[in-house]
Amino acid sequence: MLKLKQIAATMLSLAVTTALYAEVEKKDLKIGFIALTDCAPIVIAKEKGFFEKHGLNVKVVKEGGGWAGIQQKVISGEYDFSHALAGMPIASTLGINGNTPMYALLSLDFNGNGITFSNKVIKEMEKFGLDPVKRPVTAAALKKLIDAKKAKEGDKYKPFEFGMVYPVSTHNYEIRYWMASEGIDPDKDTTLKVFPPPQMVANMKAGNIEGYCVGEPWNERAVMAKLGSTLVTNYNIWNNNPEKVLQATKEFVDKHPETTEAVLKAIIEAQMWLDESWEHRKEAAKILSKKKYVYAPVKVLEKSMTGTFQFLKDKKSEPNPMFNVFANYYAAYPFYSHGMWFITQMYRWGQLDKPVDMKKTIEAVYRPDLFAKAAKAVGYSLPPSPWKVDGIDEYNKFIDGKVFDPNKAVDYIFDVKVQHSKVSKEDLLKVNNWKVETKQPKYVCPYGPAGCADPKYVTKK
Repeated sequence: MLKLKQIAATMLSLAVTTALYAEVEKKDLKIGFIALTDCAPIVIAKEKGFFEKHGLNVKVVKEGGGWAGIQQKVISGEYDFSHALAGMPIASTLGINGNTPMYALLSLDFNGNGITFSNKVIKEMEKFGLDPVKRPVTAAALKKLIDAKKAKEGDKYKPFEFGMVYPVSTHNYEIRYWMASEGIDPDKDTTLKVFPPPQMVANMKAGNIEGYCVGEPWNERAVMAKLGSTLVTNYNIWNNNPEKVLQATKEFVDKHPETTEAVLKAIIEAQMWLDESWEHRKEAAKILSKKKYVYAPVKVLEKSMTGTFQFLKDKKSEPNPMFNVFANYYAAYPFYSHGMWFITQMYRWGQLDKPVDMKKTIEAVYRPDLFAKAAKAVGYSLPPSPWKVDGIDEYNKFIDGKVFDPNKAVDYIFDVKVQHSKVSKEDLLKVNNWKVETKQPKYVCPYGPAGCADPKYVTKK
């Protein structure tokens, strides 16, 4: 009799499991990623069993061809989903980075990048007032150095060469923002070259570039090798800025809604796990150090993943709890306003040559509606609105004091010392005469102390 009861219980359990996952249209998936610490939510969803929990058999694949390789393989269907720069699905949808409608399904993290310069350039900048210990470091000393170099070389001026990871990357926009805020023209005063993130250190060591903007662990690798120092992080440039997203083609998501929801649930749970404790971050660093993932020493990965960051080659690490944020302060949520900021940068730097309705565009690419359904199912809290103003809250400000209000997005494009827009302000205003209601989210850390500004904001018991 007992044996029959056990068999019946097993059959019931199997039936429940089958019912839960019966509607997943595609169980076997491939997700591409780049060897960066912010691939952690995808890797942890695999390693800690969150994908399996939601009925999925996921193969996570390290892409060696940089972000161009990622984009090509998502568009071709080789990858079902991918780790992506926040600007990539927008650019693809607009036809400037591929020509395929894409979705940004969730934000993988806030922050995580740095601008690292060679010892040689830093030494020269110090002659013009650079204090590398001060936070945040502006580009004022670099501007003076460039001006002096121009005066000396005249018509034979050779611009400094710096690296960034992709034309529509946060890194490209961040290093440009940092420079332009002090009057440096990134396209005339410097040369920006594209390299895959893992190749930055080697290219600076070889003298191909004098510095770069990249995600971790490729700043700390250079610092710990004493090849240079990190002057500023993207948290310093824009506190709690959006960095990577999970992307997929519109066609795939529309055909596989249940699969997409299952993937979102798994990754959101991984993000909450990552911010639950610093012990989890240490465990994540060990996992990421594996050859099949980031393949960097644990001590390098821990520098940023465990609440610290070493800026300078001869100094100790400094407290930096928000260098990586995966779940706290709505870091997983795909805000429309965040996506719109990237469109403003595409205009500011001449990547878009025709006026588009920015609201309509971002509402077609970012999918907070799909995110909300999955988030509610796994207990992730939602902000009051997908639209907010950036630059006015305590833990959300820009280095130059500017404010990004999506209702003034066109004005924002041109409100800078240097810009190269190919579309006039007047033409942009003609197709952007809408208005959205913005609501500010409170600074909260519902999931744990990791990635949180101060333990007093932690609400998880």
